[in-house]
Amino acid sequence: MDLDSIPKYLGATTTLNIKTSDVGSGLRTVKISATQKDVTKELYSHNFPRSGYTGPIGPMSDEQMIAFDAKKLGFKEGEITITVTASDYSLRGFLAGNSVTATRTVTLDTKPPRLGILHNERYIAPGGAGIVIYTMADKDTEHHGVMINGSFNKGYPIGDGRENTFISYFGLPYDAKEISEARVIATDIAGNTSALPFSPIFKNPKQKHDRINISDGFLNTKVPEFEQYYPDIPGDSVEKYLHINRTIRQENNKKIAELCTTPTEDRLWQGRFHRMAGAGRAGFADHRTYYYNDKAIDKQVHLGMDIASTRRAIVKAANAGKVVFADYLGIYGKMVLLDHGQGVFSLYSHLSQINVNVDDMVATGDNIGNSGTTGMAGGDHLHFSMLINGVFVTPLEWWDPNWIAVTIDEPIVDSRF
Repeated sequence: MDLDSIPKYLGATTTLNIKTSDVGSGLRTVKISATQKDVTKELYSHNFPRSGYTGPIGPMSDEQMIAFDAKKLGFKEGEITITVTASDYSLRGFLAGNSVTATRTVTLDTKPPRLGILHNERYIAPGGAGIVIYTMADKDTEHHGVMINGSFNKGYPIGDGRENTFISYFGLPYDAKEISEARVIATDIAGNTSALPFSPIFKNPKQKHDRINISDGFLNTKVPEFEQYYPDIPGDSVEKYLHINRTIRQENNKKIAELCTTPTEDRLWQGRFHRMAGAGRAGFADHRTYYYNDKAIDKQVHLGMDIASTRRAIVKAANAGKVVFADYLGIYGKMVLLDHGQGVFSLYSHLSQINVNVDDMVATGDNIGNSGTTGMAGGDHLHFSMLINGVFVTPLEWWDPNWIAVTIDEPIVDSRF
């Protein structure tokens, strides 16, 4: 019998996965019950019919998914003993067979986590970021954070000495049309869930549209670079370019999202994120239409800020963090991704040279590489992105010391009182 799959804690409603097996004549009966003090409830009972007279007579195994509803069964908070008794078709015991009993003691906990919201974002636009600060009663909780439009953003200890107080950073995707869901959620180890909604005001963004002209010279330079890393790109040069701009772009963004799924638990950054000196060449969420021979061939959205300085300009860490990627990645070329803790990441791409390694800890202003033209870049520049739990957000907010103060630092201080 395998009772290890039964959780140690049961919630108000729990599914029990119970397996029994026999290696000889096969199962004859299986009975499952739950006992609390002097109350015993039968959860499952089955007699398996004889299928023959030699060899395996009954089934060799049985697996049941049992819906355990504590209220309907009449159980209260506290310990419960789950008992499984199985017999086989052995000839022993005057044909009664062998009988085995196994038990597992669990704890019934039907009380959901108690949540309280101390601060939540009031206004947010697509591509914007925000925080929620919340409290949660001292309880073993496996899963808690903020749900925004179906996207979960984990909560972390706020880090200023307060117990049971947490912060969750979240980003609203650039293409969001509304805020359909905004709530703090928590699920404890017994499976009990609580949710508290909040109501940020949705701000409509202003979209910018760019025209990008693709020349034969650009294709003749870029396609061979990509073929070194993706040798099976199909078609002629234009078809190869479209495959890169569409399929490989999607693969690259999926990889970046995966890199952002296990952030450092502690906040590593302080103050505003620093912008590289230079001229801005393209903005966040610019909607680009690509033309070849004056014909529109593709549309994409630019998820970062392009900054041009001198050729092979030194690229510095915008804030303190940990290097989680330092390699070539498709349209981004040579790229560095920094984890700043608690779901906040910064990305530096099109580099000509990478000067850090994965797992390096960097301080604000450390040299992490040099600008270049690798990946889908037509000229030497830095493509800089900010991400919250894998969602690209506008760097403009994170470069702004006032935004950092008003949106993050001041609410953290104010939530103490």
